[in-house]
Amino acid sequence: MNTLQVGDTAPNFSLQNQAGETISLQDTLTKGPVLVYFYPKAATPGCTVQAQGLRDIKAQLDGLNVTVFGISPDPVAKLAKFAEKQALNFTLLSDEDHAVADAFGVWGEKQFMGKIYDGIHRLSFIVGTDGKINHLLNKFKTKDHHQVVLDTLAQ
Repeated sequence: MNTLQVGDTAPNFSLQNQAGETISLQDTLTKGPVLVYFYPKAATPGCTVQAQGLRDIKAQLDGLNVTVFGISPDPVAKLAKFAEKQALNFTLLSDEDHAVADAFGVWGEKQFMGKIYDGIHRLSFIVGTDGKINHLLNKFKTKDHHQVVLDTLAQ
């Protein structure tokens, strides 16, 4: 796993959102910075808490012109159910073949309960309007992620 670092250029991508619309990073960067956060699986406890935290600070993120993209390998239909059930007010993107996760360097070997498998590592990137990674967030608990994002943006 070769994770992108601060100063690296974020790979441009286009993925389908929870409504089946194609969303592009490059097009979105014209509006302001983008928080690209990778999470393993929709509707699991940790991922739900993380998404709820971002949902609850949406007004503050809007005030900073920050767009949120949550990316997982889930299919569009599962993302739609997750967004509806949790009343999520930001964009979830489907990366079923994990090509975008690979490009950001967040897809790799994981271990859970003694099993080793490949999956998404829970990392977040704040991408500036110039397409460069301004911040890499890799030290947080799911319940605190939203506060770490706000604190980082306030720096």
